Amino acid sequence: MDQDLVVRVQQGDQRAFEALATADYARLFRVAHGVMGDRESAEDVTQQALLDIWRKSARLRDPAKYEGWSYRLLVRMCYAEAKRRPRWISNDDLAPADQPRSADVYQAVADRDQLERSFQRLSMDHRVVLALRHLVGMTPDEVAKTLGLSRSTVYSRLQAATNAMRAGLEADARTLVPVTERQEALR
Repeated sequence: MDQDLVVRVQQGDQRAFEALATADYARLFRVAHGVMGDRESAEDVTQQALLDIWRKSARLRDPAKYEGWSYRLLVRMCYAEAKRRPRWISNDDLAPADQPRSADVYQAVADRDQLERSFQRLSMDHRVVLALRHLVGMTPDEVAKTLGLSRSTVYSRLQAATNAMRAGLEADARTLVPVTERQEALR
């Protein structure tokens, strides 16, 4: 990130903020969408985070730390939005019904849906560390620094989230086995 741009934002330069917001929107939206799970919530959270960046930019002591600071503001917005909104399944990626689909495409959609269900069952704490680690590509140390957590807490949350995702996927897989196969397995 251009530190000069961040300094100009801190000084109240609206044009600099517009440039900063334009440059940062995709980065912040990607994390918000990963954490929130649906486009509308992610857009709301990203816009609110950008407003907070504008309002609170003077509080940022070191412009070189802008990226981590902006992620912290975004994560706070994700928590606030999650408390405020009811949880429901997203329709973002539903395919139009008039397009024929191959069996492979159906399987890919089913796999993605299964992953999404498992991810949405996770606590917000677990979703946040997974999103920062795997969507952004931060190291566990960077995640810890960004969220103000200890390194061991980040590792613990990553492990717990991975175990919970695995358990959710295994539970879904067991419930998806056709009745005839279950009957044969019991014999």
